[in-house]
Amino acid sequence: MGNVRLGVVGFGKMGSGHSRYVASGLVPGMELGAICDTNEEGRKHAKELYPDVPVYENATQLYESGLCDAVIIASPHYDHPALSIEAFAHGLHVLTEKPAGVYTKQVLEMNEVARRSGLLFGIMYNQRTNPVYKKVKDLIESGELGELKRISWVITNWYRPQSYHDSASWRSTWKYEGGGALINQNPHQIDLWQWMFGMPDRIHAFAKFGKFYDIEVEDEVTAYFEYDNGVTGTYITSTGEAPGTNRLEIACDRGRIIVENDRITFDRNVVSEREFNASFTGPFGFPECWKCEIPVMGEYEGHPGILKDFTNALKNGTPLLAPGEEGILGLTISNAIHYSAWTGKMVDCHDFPHDHFYELLQDRIRESKVK
Repeated sequence: MGNVRLGVVGFGKMGSGHSRYVASGLVPGMELGAICDTNEEGRKHAKELYPDVPVYENATQLYESGLCDAVIIASPHYDHPALSIEAFAHGLHVLTEKPAGVYTKQVLEMNEVARRSGLLFGIMYNQRTNPVYKKVKDLIESGELGELKRISWVITNWYRPQSYHDSASWRSTWKYEGGGALINQNPHQIDLWQWMFGMPDRIHAFAKFGKFYDIEVEDEVTAYFEYDNGVTGTYITSTGEAPGTNRLEIACDRGRIIVENDRITFDRNVVSEREFNASFTGPFGFPECWKCEIPVMGEYEGHPGILKDFTNALKNGTPLLAPGEEGILGLTISNAIHYSAWTGKMVDCHDFPHDHFYELLQDRIRESKVK
């Protein structure tokens, strides 16, 4: 095929950014086919920047224009599944922004429609292009770390002042955004967790809603993850800490991995802990340990990297780095954290109560301050 003609659905911060990447030539083999935005100011801005690109008032007009082979969904969170489903119905390939949706029920439906369509479906998990996390994933899958024991990720460098929350009426509300730190700032890290370590089997979580700000959604979370194989994990995030931290620690049989400041440090046991434990006879002791700096090769391509990957998949049939169907995994973790915080219960991630979660979310939408 020739150049992939991309339709951009939503010309806000993300949509305008994706348009810029494509129009400036950062995505070989892809060109701007059309843009749509329901907001008049967004349409006006798009026309000023790209006078030769057709601009439409809504997604349906763009889908019916015949000017696009694929679309990227860059609309508000709740609309991602519905707009994706409509695009598939028009025979268009879909790349959706994160999160896949706000609640699992709508994303499960989207995934089923995508599967039946036979069309390409991707999600903008651009952190998967980060060579730091790709290296961590490789270390785990290669067996270099041995068996994992415990994972801890503290990511609190998402500081947002009250003025951020006040900058738009839809921000930080159940009705329009569907959550706070988990649904807005953290989808990438939650996806990276399951991408590197697999889906937790159970989650027990605690969250504070409007602890630091005049908002109705969560701004602080502490979650406990449990795996059937004995691995445990903690995930701590907040938008109310300055300065914040981004530190991932992985305890394993061969030592400990620390990821911080885009560096990977491996405190590597010369002999695995389990082997040492089985043979050591003294009252006190521990394995000899070397501090190793793990080299990280490659460039972090971010959003353009996912756009290039999507284009290559369309043109050459290569597998996607971030298949759209996998958006349900990170969203299940996010929903499970909310559900556990609301109910005080341990949540089974493999038998998630999709319907009850949806009911509890609707309760919060009805109680929302925003009308």
